[in-house]
Amino acid sequence: MRNLLKYLKPYKLYVILAPLSMLVEVLFEIQIPRLMGRIVDIGIQTGDISYVFVTGAKMLGFAAVMSFGGMGCIYFASKASQNFGADLRYDLFKKIQSFSFSDIDHFRPASLITRLTNDVIQVQNLVLTGLRMMTRSPLISIGGFIMAASINLKLSLILAVTLPILVGLILFIIKKSFPLFSLLQRKLDNVNSIMRENLSGIRVIKAFVRSDYEKKRFEKANAELTQVGISSGKILASSMPVIMIVMNLAVVGILWYGGFLTSTKELEVGQIIAFINYTTQILHSFMMIGFMFIAVSRAKVSSERINEVLVAKVDMSMPENPYKNPIKEGKIEFKNVSFRYKTGNKEYNLSNINLTISPGERIAILGETGSGKSTLVSLIPRLYDAVQGQVLIDGVDVRDYDLDVLRSGIGIVLQDTILFSGTVEENIKWGDDNADEKKVREAAEISQASEFLDAIPEGLKKTVGQRGVGLSGGQRQRVAIARAVIKQPKILILDDSTSAVDVMTEAKIQKGLKKKLGSATTITIAQRISTALDADRIIVMKDGKIAEEGTHKELIELGGIYLEIYKSQLGTEGLS
Repeated sequence: MRNLLKYLKPYKLYVILAPLSMLVEVLFEIQIPRLMGRIVDIGIQTGDISYVFVTGAKMLGFAAVMSFGGMGCIYFASKASQNFGADLRYDLFKKIQSFSFSDIDHFRPASLITRLTNDVIQVQNLVLTGLRMMTRSPLISIGGFIMAASINLKLSLILAVTLPILVGLILFIIKKSFPLFSLLQRKLDNVNSIMRENLSGIRVIKAFVRSDYEKKRFEKANAELTQVGISSGKILASSMPVIMIVMNLAVVGILWYGGFLTSTKELEVGQIIAFINYTTQILHSFMMIGFMFIAVSRAKVSSERINEVLVAKVDMSMPENPYKNPIKEGKIEFKNVSFRYKTGNKEYNLSNINLTISPGERIAILGETGSGKSTLVSLIPRLYDAVQGQVLIDGVDVRDYDLDVLRSGIGIVLQDTILFSGTVEENIKWGDDNADEKKVREAAEISQASEFLDAIPEGLKKTVGQRGVGLSGGQRQRVAIARAVIKQPKILILDDSTSAVDVMTEAKIQKGLKKKLGSATTITIAQRISTALDADRIIVMKDGKIAEEGTHKELIELGGIYLEIYKSQLGTEGLS
């Protein structure tokens, strides 16, 4: 939690003014019981009505000042906490943006969402209530005890015995509740994960009639979250009656002993009333302190989860003096490259890859699912880093490049086509934010996106939902290709990016890409053999290794894996 306090520094004026405003409220509040006691002892017992009215007016004035102090505290505390939360959330989001794919895999997206939302809110609420209650309660407790002791020192001994008991109860509650709050956040992560999967895969769920299965899956996760919530709630709920019993016993003790002191003329009735009011203030403040510490224990769990992200060492190290020259040729070299997703894994996903791709060469990569095709191309723009060996572009290790410079020279269409909420034009301009409408239309024509855009009234202004809702799979792929094309990259990576379009449209896209980006080094991961036929060279991968390499003719003559793929898709036509 201490590491997050730096986010309050820019708002230290609010942090100072909030307790000062609360101090004003408390100073006047602790005068009220004393004045009430004087009204009874002086005004009522002597029949001095004018004293009652004057003192009552003074109490009203004090109450007005208290209100201004309380409102000021709420205002300044709210300003500090809201700005604290906004800055913390922004830095957390910024840190996540710097993560490599490996880092995101480690934390899991659903957990990161919980940390960005629920965990930040927990800490933000602690700051808000901390500046109010953690200021008010100690001040009331100390001020009330001093005022009570000034009335009668003997009677205040009851408070001296009661307060340590309350402190012990509070510490016991914190000890019991802290592990449950940690578990509660993990269960919330699990619920968010299932929700995220269901919302993104709702069409698949309905298509395969798996709604009942997903309901049971969510019901289980929700029940676990509920159970932990109930368990932590039980501790908090049971603590309230215990604290109230201690408080009421203290009041009974004060009434009993105070009555005795009144009978011996050591105390006046008004003083007893004032003392009981001070006792109520003190014990209520201690109860608030108890609940604050419980809130602290919950916020501590959240702050630790937030801090895990903020202090996490990004898996992808950045060079001290990065290479900032843009990619000019687009030559790619893999030198003895091996890679695995998790450090503890014994088996590598890629093993000893040696491959050179010349500038402007068009490469097609084929292979069965899990053979390492997507993993291989992910190393080029540093979505992941090689565990062993080097990936070079224009003779420079990709790890030595400035990351923005490196990725600016590479256009990539990932296997999972993601579009963002907005218009089609805005999605295409992700590749070049400064592109004019002419460039956007040209990119759309090359990708064949114009084929469906010209047929609708909105055209490029068509609005799409999150992840491209409103467009078909093939339409999303074409928009994603246009997004990559508009960058005019020196290296273009197409990771199975035309799987949802028909063969004729795919041929037009390939022709357009060749014409527009003929000088760019192009790597196409293909499932269809027809996609690879026009490539300068074909790479066949198996079990994370390059199994075959050559032109279409050379690989047919080799009679290996490529020939089997060809026959399975196109038969024996054209082989003789």
